[in-house]
Amino acid sequence: MPSPSESSVLDALAARTPVVPVVVVDELDQAVPVARALAAGGVPVVELTLRTPVALDAVRAIAAEVPEVLVGAGTIVTPGQAEQARAAGAQFLVSPGATPALLAAMTDTGLPFLPGTATVSEVLAVLETGHDEMKLFPAEASGGAAFLSSVASPVPAARFCPTGGVTPANAAAYLRLPNVACVGGTWLTPRDVLAAGDWARVTELARAVDDLRA
Repeated sequence: MPSPSESSVLDALAARTPVVPVVVVDELDQAVPVARALAAGGVPVVELTLRTPVALDAVRAIAAEVPEVLVGAGTIVTPGQAEQARAAGAQFLVSPGATPALLAAMTDTGLPFLPGTATVSEVLAVLETGHDEMKLFPAEASGGAAFLSSVASPVPAARFCPTGGVTPANAAAYLRLPNVACVGGTWLTPRDVLAAGDWARVTELARAVDDLRA
């Protein structure tokens, strides 16, 4: 399978799965098992959000112990986090928004990344920096699939991974759009399931992603 260094980050993600699991790890000992459980279900991708104190160590553990999984760091909200994620072994970065300083910091890491956008003006601003792949966040609150469908004609260069409010019920509507490569979702790794260590359930949820494949 291609890695981000061999192709666009969206193509690299979409080659693995139509749904990128957005994962919150509260305890470090959850990191490796959840990555392995997702891979066992046919989803060898993790977007580990930097929302907990153990997140960077979790990225480091997955990168070291589960090399078959493409591990990224999400919720990059400060320039410093971009470099910290790179140093921890993240292979791609995802941000919920895109300030000039944040875009510069993510670019400086040399890693592929998806800057967050929520309006047409933000999409155009990101395109002006030379990046045509981005995240739509929060996707449903920003207009959902209808918004992205409307954007496709006037701004055909922009491609998206919509995240935020995407569920098994609406994911297919996003994935049918020409400007959507994949979606991000939290439903593959519910925090209560991770807390219970129910890795078989994570694998089961990951296997259900096959129903969304084109």
